Amino acid sequence: MNLSSKMSLLGTESAFDVLVEARALEAQGKDIIHLEIGEPDFDTPEHIREAAKKALDDGFTHYGPAAGLPELREAIAADVAQSRNIDVHPDQIVVTPGAKPIMFFVILAYGEPGAEIIYPNPGFPIYESVIKFSGATPVAAPLLEEKDFSLDIDEFRSLVNDKTRLIIINSPQNPTGGFIPPEDLEAIAEIAVDRGIPIFADEIYSRMLYDDPFSSISAYDGVNEDLIILDGFSKTYAMTGWRVGYGVMPKDLATQVARLMVNSNSCTAAFSQMAGIAALTGPQDESDAMIAEFKRRRDVFSAGLDQIEGFSCRVPKGAFYLFPNVTGLGKPSLEIENILLQEAGVASLSGTGFGEYGEGYLRFSYANSLENLEEAVARIAACEKLRD
Repeated sequence: MNLSSKMSLLGTESAFDVLVEARALEAQGKDIIHLEIGEPDFDTPEHIREAAKKALDDGFTHYGPAAGLPELREAIAADVAQSRNIDVHPDQIVVTPGAKPIMFFVILAYGEPGAEIIYPNPGFPIYESVIKFSGATPVAAPLLEEKDFSLDIDEFRSLVNDKTRLIIINSPQNPTGGFIPPEDLEAIAEIAVDRGIPIFADEIYSRMLYDDPFSSISAYDGVNEDLIILDGFSKTYAMTGWRVGYGVMPKDLATQVARLMVNSNSCTAAFSQMAGIAALTGPQDESDAMIAEFKRRRDVFSAGLDQIEGFSCRVPKGAFYLFPNVTGLGKPSLEIENILLQEAGVASLSGTGFGEYGEGYLRFSYANSLENLEEAVARIAACEKLRD
């Protein structure tokens, strides 16, 4: 096929590649514990499912506005205003089929040849992928284990220059489970405001912090004029398959992002959006219970891994990922990933799937039962090939 050369710039998510490999092994009869995919293992709360069923019966099966149904945008504006203590108008909201389109559209809106976009590394792999696709140059901001996977602000400052078009941050983070503390957020905000650089804040795990209150960069003076917040329903409400995400951004940018929606997806499924309203405005007890269970699993799983020779595991602050240091095993991360899958029946991800600074680490999702997490620890500890 004579495809555009730009297609070669697109990367992928290794989680889906490993999932396919793990499923193939299961088809051969091998028992696999799935810790590779970042998806809550809980069902969507019943009141959200009922709202979608009612929406179908009420005729929410047609096209809607490209930016999202007005009633959902109003609910999101109210929720974001309350959770971040900022003024938000529904015209600043664009609803998309999942949160990734917001990421894709915003990076396309700012990226072009000659521009630079700063992103966290190790980080969600789609950042770097889309930056390259846009024609811009990706500039990695290393997340440091010794800082609980936050940034070195002096190093970050050195990355910013006149070519910097956009700064991407993610807190709480995938893959590390770390978060950016308020003092670092304030420093990033000051640098961005001083230079007039927009900030793209991926806050999809905003409600998944276990020991500290959530801090948004929106709290700092001057930053909201050029701030884009990404959030959605997949993680907090176990709605990964519903495909509903959103962005909060300046109104002028929202108009442009809505045009990208028209040119790509037309709109987000209306009945899924009605489910989103129920998620935001309905009872939160099932979501709170899910997050409490994730904390319980985190504590058990991180303590178990940290006892295994060659593993050093910081307790993550949020999300549902562990990112242990495995340099003590003396093998590349990808080799360890393969050994665990093939020999131990534990599906994990090499840290290199999240960027060059992920070498020496693995990512595990603890969105699995406590019983399976304890079995995974036992299998990893007993895997002799890790120490050959």
